[in-house]
Amino acid sequence: MIERYTLPEMGAIWTEHAKFQSWLEVEIAACQANLELGKIPESAMKEIRDKAQFSPERILEIESEVRHDVIAFLTNLNENIGDAGRFIHIGMTSSDVLDTGLALQLKSSVKLLKKELKILKDVIRSKAKEHKNTIMIGRSHAIHGEPITFGFKLAGWLAETIRNEERLEQLEKDISVGQISGAMGTYANTDPEIERIACAHLGLTPDTASTQVISRDRHANYVQTLALIGSSLDRFATEIRNLQRTDVLEVEEGFFKGQKGSSAMPHKRNPIRSERISGLARVLRSYVIAALENVALWHERDISHSSTERMMLPDTSITLHFMLREMSEVINELGIYTKNMVKNMNIYGGVVFSQRVLLALVQSGMQRETAYRLVQKHAHAAWNTESGDFRTNLSLDKSITDVISAEQLNDCFSTELHQLNLDVIWERLEI
Repeated sequence: MIERYTLPEMGAIWTEHAKFQSWLEVEIAACQANLELGKIPESAMKEIRDKAQFSPERILEIESEVRHDVIAFLTNLNENIGDAGRFIHIGMTSSDVLDTGLALQLKSSVKLLKKELKILKDVIRSKAKEHKNTIMIGRSHAIHGEPITFGFKLAGWLAETIRNEERLEQLEKDISVGQISGAMGTYANTDPEIERIACAHLGLTPDTASTQVISRDRHANYVQTLALIGSSLDRFATEIRNLQRTDVLEVEEGFFKGQKGSSAMPHKRNPIRSERISGLARVLRSYVIAALENVALWHERDISHSSTERMMLPDTSITLHFMLREMSEVINELGIYTKNMVKNMNIYGGVVFSQRVLLALVQSGMQRETAYRLVQKHAHAAWNTESGDFRTNLSLDKSITDVISAEQLNDCFSTELHQLNLDVIWERLEI
């Protein structure tokens, strides 16, 4: 099994308690900024720090009456703090708390996703290194094409995973912004220095030009990026599912003692985890439309985005976190059947080497169209027939053996050429 890191799980970031805690951190940071600018006394700041506590149950109780979550939160804080509570939320509007607190949650989520993505990257890199020269058939349109290696296939997954790492790095910067700009975002009742200092304490950057909210293009980017990473995992999972098909069986998900694949058919060993990943990728993609539609708010703000985000942001974060962990374990525990890879590649007498034969004939002086028709005829004669043998067909055709020697024909069925330039890719990916 893959060694795990010791950090809070993604779900803990998105609890009601964690949400209110992020709001409290924003309010404390704003008070600290006011203190540093001489706008509130040290004694009040000490009292706020000592007594600022909240009860999610009490907040919900107050909210049931006032119908406003931030007012309910502030009311509960002031119940605990007392007189010094009058210095909380000075010059601020609700979205200063909501959006800046949400930025803290999003930033924490990205950090967890980055850690899981690194684990996945390391697992893929290790497998690619191990199977650099494990020969198998490459496929296009799901039809046999030419030989590749299983390591080469994994190298493509690794490259995509590295790009996803870069996307998360950029995403972390994009969503790590806060605002303490007040109603409409004009700083009419608060000093922009409050925003600068508070954001610095929170590890955020002030939004370039907030209105009464942080513009939702940032949050749409978050959802789209997570959905894109999920689609990469879907690609890997779909490939595993196809390669595990009974008539292919070149790889297989780990199947453990006591596991059962079917209530009716004892022989079944199903790629259930890869199927789960593919299914969840659809859930991630389904949120993209809602995230994009949240970008267009009325004037300086409305809250049509709020209801969807309360579902969408926790769901996408938790779902992708789970998918990354699943994918790492699936690849790490993958059964790889090299004998089946070789058998499948050489079916029908090695018809997949047809291009090499074509090129050998052309290089020996035969017209390309003539060579193509000749090679295609023998390939199709061998294809999907019980006794089909492409290589034997070629060796019995005098129009071919008069042009190329037996040694030249044998060379056409070698896989060395297909592995010759793998080092170029391995060096790029530092495998």
